[in-house]
This record gives sequence, C-alpha cells and structure tokens, in this order.
Amino acid sequence: MKWSIHQLQKYRQGAMPLDEAVDLESVKRRNPEIRNITPVRVTGSCIIGSKTLTCRFRLEGTLTLPCSRTWEDVEMPFSIESDEEFSWDEAVLATNDEIHPVTGDVVDPTPVFEELVLLEVPLQIIGENAEKMEQAEGKGWSYTTDEAYNIRLREEKETKVDPRFADLANFFESKDE
Repeated sequence: MKWSIHQLQKYRQGAMPLDEAVDLESVKRRNPEIRNITPVRVTGSCIIGSKTLTCRFRLEGTLTLPCSRTWEDVEMPFSIESDEEFSWDEAVLATNDEIHPVTGDVVDPTPVFEELVLLEVPLQIIGENAEKMEQAEGKGWSYTTDEAYNIRLREEKETKVDPRFADLANFFESKDE
C-alpha cells in the first residue's frame, strides 16, 4: 500500500477511502515471538492537504503467539484504530515530531502499520489449555501452580521426620518388653 503525492491530488476535494488487505509478514522479523500474522485488513480514509496527509486507519487481523506457559500457539485477534499524519514539507516536520516524514514522492504507511501491530503484542498471553496444566518441567526450568506447590509442601512436611526424634518412631514397635 503506497501512494504517490501526485496520485493523492485527485482526492483534494474529499476523503480518499481505504479498504485493502496488507501483508505485514515483516513484523515476524522484528519480533521473533510472532509466529504468524494473517493479512491485515486496513480500512479508513485519508484527507490530503497542501503539505500533509491525515489518515484515520482501522487495522484488523490475527496474530499467532506462543502461550507463556505451554509454548503452544495462541491466536490473538486485534483491532487497532489510529489517526496518523504524514508530511513531505520540511517546515511542517520541524514543528511537530509526531508527523511521519515522507521520503521522495511516495507515501508508504507500511512502517506505521508495523509499529501499530508491534505495540499490540502483549508481554504475556495464556492459552486455554494452560489453565488445566498444573505442573511441567524442562531443562533448567519448572512450572507449578500455587495450589500444587502448597500440597506438595504439606505432604513433604507430614512425611518428613525430625532426625532428633527418628529413634522414637520405632519405640512402640519394639517387642523386647
């Protein structure tokens, strides 16, 4: 999805409608935790001014991320709404650092879409099957729910005999009397 500034001049009198599917596979290189991303549907509109392009975007798609507990695939749908502004005029860019610069004669919103999607990735995501899992182990790590851990501690305390009283455990079993 790219537009030349000359092509955008056709829409000077009204808003340019947007409804397109965009391939954002490049976000997988920027965040290796993203296992897959469906084509992102971009809808909205753009209004062109003399030195700026103001767009209202709505991005919808699905990310596939690893579950934080089980490492299984978890699909996370997203819907992002954002207002973005692009400019090709140096004076406008110098006054506002929130405006995206346009290099050459082509407006490319793809890097902005990538940033918006990357900001949606949660620090932790838990899949449906993770709630059922109570314990797991691997090389150098282990996972236990609080309930299972507390039960295991109680069992260890009950079966563990204080070494100072170990001989007393056999006191009533002796038949020497």
